[in-house]
Amino acid sequence: MKASRFEYRFRYLLHALIYGLGFWAPWNAWLHLDPAGANAHTWGMLAVNLMQVGLNISVAFQLLLWAAIVFAFAGVALRTWGGAYLGADVVQAQNMHTAEAQETGGLLRDGPFRYVRNPLYLGTFLHTLAICLLMPRSGAIFTLVLIGVLQIRLILAEEPFLAVRLGASYRAYCEVVPRLIPALRPRIAAQGLRPHWTQAALNESYMWGVALAFAVAGWRYNATLLIQCLLVSFGVSLLLRACIPVRRQD
Repeated sequence: MKASRFEYRFRYLLHALIYGLGFWAPWNAWLHLDPAGANAHTWGMLAVNLMQVGLNISVAFQLLLWAAIVFAFAGVALRTWGGAYLGADVVQAQNMHTAEAQETGGLLRDGPFRYVRNPLYLGTFLHTLAICLLMPRSGAIFTLVLIGVLQIRLILAEEPFLAVRLGASYRAYCEVVPRLIPALRPRIAAQGLRPHWTQAALNESYMWGVALAFAVAGWRYNATLLIQCLLVSFGVSLLLRACIPVRRQD
């Protein structure tokens, strides 16, 4: 069930491929799973379903937009918070390794890692929930399932690796800190590691762009416009991330 080295090394590419297929939904050409039309995306379909249980259609669109905004900002906030302590070199690394900071001894006990073991993966899934509203219905289901499976496979590859590298301290950490559902209160004491907020924000610039697009442009209720904003955010993020000095490790 755990991810292979190939999956871990190319995890960003695999995420992008899954998202791309979700938006494209090429299987519709012969299976015809999704209806056609201006509001044939998941956002429109769910709004119609909510209208059928008594909600006004405009209120339904607004509720779903608010949900997308909350998911998008929660996702990027988690990833930025975690990345600020983890470091861009670890977040972007192609091979698994520990955070080799002297202050932590390789085990992070600060930021969101006091509440949940995998805040970055949780943040990615929350982000996925937001953008799936813009996909056709079958594409959204495809994306949620495959991203969820990929996240679990990556976690099941990382955690045994960390247990071997860090030993008893990591196993004790796993006993008190939840894997994916955050605790309401910190489960371990902080060590006081200094976060690198600017680096983390630049590293998550794509997700910040998406969250801002939902918050600012979403009120035009135009899924095509939002998809264009996603593509612009992705392009800008590639330029910004190229400027981040990252120390590659094996």
